[in-house]
Amino acid sequence: MYNSIILTIEDRVGRICFSRPPLNVFNIAMMREIADAVNECQSHRDMVAIVFEAAGETRGFSAGVAVEEHVDETVYQMLESFHNIFRMLEQGAKPTIAVVDGAALGGGCELVAACDIVIASDRSLFGQPEIKLGVFPPVAAVLLPRIIGERRARELILTGELINAEEALQLGFVNYVVKVEELSEKTEEVLAKLRDLSAPSLEATRRALDIARGTSFDAALSVVEDLYLNDLMKTDDAREGVSAFMEKRKPEWRNR
Repeated sequence: MYNSIILTIEDRVGRICFSRPPLNVFNIAMMREIADAVNECQSHRDMVAIVFEAAGETRGFSAGVAVEEHVDETVYQMLESFHNIFRMLEQGAKPTIAVVDGAALGGGCELVAACDIVIASDRSLFGQPEIKLGVFPPVAAVLLPRIIGERRARELILTGELINAEEALQLGFVNYVVKVEELSEKTEEVLAKLRDLSAPSLEATRRALDIARGTSFDAALSVVEDLYLNDLMKTDDAREGVSAFMEKRKPEWRNR
């Protein structure tokens, strides 16, 4: 069924494994596959968790969304495909776990931010470098301040700074940092706790946590999407940043 991911459902857990070497860059086709896999997982009433991880032959969790799809012809489809993943995760309300080994950047970092529990190897790296292309990360703009606090979230998004696993742990962005060889063991340890629980109760609890957070993710993201598509992507600098990346040159900002 899938070309860029591997979906396995076993023992009340759905595993969505990214398999688009070398860096698991999310293009529109892959993002639609992820959304389809999430939808498949949601149909299993007894499922207690959805796990996101990367295949062993890839280098890192994900380097983010394909820059070449940020152009005028595909940016609407790109954003819709990407954000549909997060909306489905919120609507389905199944607990989610990100297992990260290596880089989780851009859209990859945003997907990590959307998960309930994050288990990272000690060589993992996180960040939102979109500003260096003249754009910003819509999902991170909504979620990151809620997770790590306004000041640090604003700094990371505004500067594009990358952080290592230890700092991510200190900020509360990840739950656990372990050695690479201990990732599977720690993941199974967490899953064992969830398998002892009721799937409907877990979903209800996750919905309660989202409600208690205040403004819903979907409402906030809709406003940010409008800003991204109808203001930012109409600027010369946004187009220049994307073009410069694809042409492997330094952008020449026009400030307009």
